[in-house]
Amino acid sequence: MSSAPSTFSRLAVLGYAAIAYGAFLLSAGWAIGFLAGWGAPTSVDGPATRPAWAALAIDAALLLTFAAQHTVMARARFKRRLLRLIPAPAERGTFVLVASLLLVAQFAWWQPVPAVLWHVGPPWSAAIWVLYALGWVIVVWSTFMVDHADFLGLKQAYRHLRRLGYRPPPFRQRWLYTWCRHPMMLGLVIAFWATPRMTVGHLFFAVAATAYIAVGIRFEERDLRTQLGAEYREYASRVPALLPAPRRRRTPGRAVPATGGRPSP
Repeated sequence: MSSAPSTFSRLAVLGYAAIAYGAFLLSAGWAIGFLAGWGAPTSVDGPATRPAWAALAIDAALLLTFAAQHTVMARARFKRRLLRLIPAPAERGTFVLVASLLLVAQFAWWQPVPAVLWHVGPPWSAAIWVLYALGWVIVVWSTFMVDHADFLGLKQAYRHLRRLGYRPPPFRQRWLYTWCRHPMMLGLVIAFWATPRMTVGHLFFAVAATAYIAVGIRFEERDLRTQLGAEYREYASRVPALLPAPRRRRTPGRAVPATGGRPSP
């Protein structure tokens, strides 16, 4: 009888992680349609409902809220405080759930500014859409280069259910991580900018989101250099942060991390 509450709590953590994963899938699918302007409830280029200045003020507040959540919840100090309230295996799922819900809110409440800045017609528009799709492929592929289940909190909850110990995935240099340290961020930047029809609202989103990625990488790099020391500094000296470059020769026998930690969903 005494094991029943423990089993229930482990199942609850796994169910919580599954809900967080479902929220991630919803927000990711909405993001793809939101930026493309099709297949989603709202679009970055939808019809205007407010004056441009008011729309941009609301959009800036939405973007800042998401940026603040990502910055604060990714810090070790916040995680230590959070773990006083929730089980450790639910920590990553909580980050994923909150980030996903904020993304959904951002897309739902986004205020378009549809004034067109430039428009590219066929056949170049088709090439731009291919580039857009490639950006999202890179984003999704990058999660599997690290550990998809671990990155999104499922692995922690599953191992908790099975009463198995948990270790973060080892840092390894493979695939796109041999060309740049943050391929997921690269894929997102491509998706933000690859559009044949750029509006004021879309440009505002792309500029703000790209600027936050640049700032976020700096925070992440600082944490990684602290955690991994000379090992990460050697990796960073050979592999650029965002723009891919041909592989440089690595020092034999040295293990090099594949990623700068867990990138955002």
